[in-house]
Amino acid sequence: MIGFRYGLSYGSPWGCLRGWTLLAVLTITGFSFPSALSAPHSEFVFESAPFASCHAATLVETEDRGLLAAWFGGSVEGAPDVAIWMSRKTHKGWTPPEVVAREDGVATFNPVLFRSANRVLWLSYKFGPSPTSWTGALKSSADEGKTWSASFQLPAGLYGPIKNKPVLLPDGTLVAGTSVESHKAWACWVERTVDPGRSWTRHGPIVVPRVAKGIIQPAIVHLGGGRLRMFVRSTAAIGRVCYADSSDGGLTWTDAAPLSLPNPNSGIDAVKLRDGRLVLVYNHATTGRSPLNLAVSRDDGTTWERFADLETEPGEYSYPAIIQSSDDAVHVVYTWQRKRIKHVTLTPQDIP
Repeated sequence: MIGFRYGLSYGSPWGCLRGWTLLAVLTITGFSFPSALSAPHSEFVFESAPFASCHAATLVETEDRGLLAAWFGGSVEGAPDVAIWMSRKTHKGWTPPEVVAREDGVATFNPVLFRSANRVLWLSYKFGPSPTSWTGALKSSADEGKTWSASFQLPAGLYGPIKNKPVLLPDGTLVAGTSVESHKAWACWVERTVDPGRSWTRHGPIVVPRVAKGIIQPAIVHLGGGRLRMFVRSTAAIGRVCYADSSDGGLTWTDAAPLSLPNPNSGIDAVKLRDGRLVLVYNHATTGRSPLNLAVSRDDGTTWERFADLETEPGEYSYPAIIQSSDDAVHVVYTWQRKRIKHVTLTPQDIP
């Protein structure tokens, strides 16, 4: 186990992995090339929008059993006009996209929607010229995303959840997976808070030994008790989805090790269903960002069965987010050709 730990506390206004000798490589079972799901509901969040490019969607359920989706959009990723946009899903469909966060003269990136233990809705996002120079920011909403607080900039060194939703532990602790992309090295970290917005501790780094530019963007699931498992994106030096484990609620973590699921240096996400199964959404490829696929595990992520292809055509289908709503439906949103955000709904019966 590793536990390079330090604490940060502050006040806020609103209260190629060659010759692997690591852990045993996990295996995939039921390996096949299934056809696309025959009966899921799919739709675009919007048909047209006042931006040319969009990416990195996030999703949360509202108290009235609707959905909120957010993403970044503008002329092109990294351009100063790129803002965070949001749309609401009601019984009438998705509302037109609206800007929810913009930074003056600099691009925004990777929004993440989530709730704290007191049910406050939060929006995390990053801004800056590139990932190597990002600043983290947060906004909160007391009315289910209808209005938002002013943005609050996180102290240097804290980013908030870097791409995927944090995990809320039974004691109210939020465990957010984050990562740092420096010029020559990548590493995952975990940021924990027991009093959202007021104080944080940062834990890690979590790395694949002897691989400097290795893993980013953790997707964390709670396996019960203090057990957490993160699944992470990797570079071509590794070429596989990797995982790491914590047995103490995210304070310390094992080194990361590869699964047998491929990863073409593209974002992933995971969710633990109420019946205990894990579902991973990822690109089952070694290069490019197509196809986009779903896999299921019945043993806490030790073995996996790929069971569906959401997209198989050439192009980019990437950066997914996945949640299970209160009616047990499973929702996925993802980048569709950098032009739209697509929403897919499954039932638990669609999943083996």
